[in-house]
Amino acid sequence: MKSLRIFPMLTRLWFAARMAAHGILAHPLRSALTILGVAIGVTCVVSLMGIGEGARQAVVAQFESLGSNVIAIKANDPSVEFDPDEVQDLVERVDGMDMATPVVRTNAVMRWRRARGTVDIIGVNSKFPEIRDNDLIAGHFFTELHVSQRSPVVVLGYNMGAGLMGGRNPVGQVISLNGRTFRIVGVLAPKGPGKADDIDDKIVIPYTTALRIAERKTVDEIWGKANTPQEADLAVVQLGRIFKRKLGLDQSAPTTSGNQNQNHTSEDVMEVERTDVKNPIVSTSQDLITITNLNQLVQEADQANRVMTLLLGGIAAVSLLVGGLGIMNIMLVAVTERTQEIGVRRALGAKQLDLLVQFLLEALYVSGIGAIAGTAGGIWGLNVFARHGFQTAISFDAIKIAIVVALTSGLLFGIYPAVSASSVPPIEALRRQ
Repeated sequence: MKSLRIFPMLTRLWFAARMAAHGILAHPLRSALTILGVAIGVTCVVSLMGIGEGARQAVVAQFESLGSNVIAIKANDPSVEFDPDEVQDLVERVDGMDMATPVVRTNAVMRWRRARGTVDIIGVNSKFPEIRDNDLIAGHFFTELHVSQRSPVVVLGYNMGAGLMGGRNPVGQVISLNGRTFRIVGVLAPKGPGKADDIDDKIVIPYTTALRIAERKTVDEIWGKANTPQEADLAVVQLGRIFKRKLGLDQSAPTTSGNQNQNHTSEDVMEVERTDVKNPIVSTSQDLITITNLNQLVQEADQANRVMTLLLGGIAAVSLLVGGLGIMNIMLVAVTERTQEIGVRRALGAKQLDLLVQFLLEALYVSGIGAIAGTAGGIWGLNVFARHGFQTAISFDAIKIAIVVALTSGLLFGIYPAVSASSVPPIEALRRQ
C-alpha cells in the first residue's frame, strides 16, 4: 500500500522536473544570463578564497620552516651582547630548553676556482640541525670538536651546494673564505625559496670560526629549542627573568607582548625594556632584548591570514547575492509570461503543490548549473594566477560554501515567484490572457 502511494508522488515529481527543464530551455538566452550571474559569484568566491588560502599556507610554511618550538633571543642594541659561553649555562638553568646555539651573522668573500663573490655566513654550533629542523642531503654536519678547535669546515645551503659543481656532490671539496681554505663537509636539505631565513643560499660554519671572520668575541643572537610548545612557553618566561636580573632591570613589572595561558605563565613574546637610566647599559627607552617563541608567530600569521581569507570570501559572496536576485527576477518574469500555461494546468487538475515544485526546481536548476560552472571557472582562475607566480590553493571548504550558498540563494529567491505562480486561481490566470 505504501508503494502505491509513493508511485504517484514520484510520477508527479518527474513531470514537474520535466516541465521545469522545458521552462528553462524555452528561453535559452535569458536562462544563460541568469546562470552566468550565479557562475560569476561562485567563481569569485572560489578564486579569491583560494588565493587567500594559498597566501595563508605560504606564510605559515615560511614561519614553520624556521623550526618548531624554537626560541629566539636577540639583542636589539649594540651595547647588549651575549657571551657564547653562557649558552650552555642557559640550557642548564632553563627548564624545557634542551639545546641552544650562539648565532653569528657575517659575510665573506668566497673563491671557488675562478669564481669570486660575497656570501652570507651563519656561525652556529653542532646543534643547529636539531634546533632548526634542517636535515642534510649530503655529507654530515660539523661536530663540537670542530667548534672547539675553530676548524675551517663549512656546510653549504642547498642552492650553494647545487650551484657549486652543477648538481654534483661538493662534499670533500675546498673553498676559500677571505683567503682562508675551508673544507666542505655537508650540504643542507632544501627548505625552499624565501624559507628558513634563506638558509638555502647561505653557508654554515662553526660559530667560533665565524667570530674570527667577523673579528668579534660576542654574539647578539641565541637560538634555543624546547621539546613541546608548553615547555617553549615556560622557557620564554624563565629567560625573561634571567636577562632582567642580568641587566639589572626592574623585576616587579616585566613588559610582555603576546598571549597568556590560563596560568599566566606562557608569554610567547617577551620584550625586556630599559627602566633604569643609571645603569651604563641602559640609556634610552628602547627595548634591549626580544625573546620570541616562534610558535606564536606561526599562530598569529595563521590567524591573520584566515581573517583575510574570510574577508575576501565575504566580499565575493556579494556577487552571489546579486546572482540570487537575478534568479528571482527571471522567475517573476516567467510567472508573468506563463500565466496562461499556469491557468491551463490548474484547470486540467494540476495541484498548487505541483506548480510550486516546478518553479522551485527551475530556480534550483539555474543555481545548480551556475554553481558547477562557477566552480570550474574558479579552479581555472586559480591555475591562471598560479602560472603568473601567485601562491594559490584549491580550498574545498570554499567550494562547498559557494555551492551551498548558490543553491540556497536559488531556493530562497525562487520561493516567492513559485508561490505567486501556484496561488493564481485558474479562472483568473485564463482571464489575464
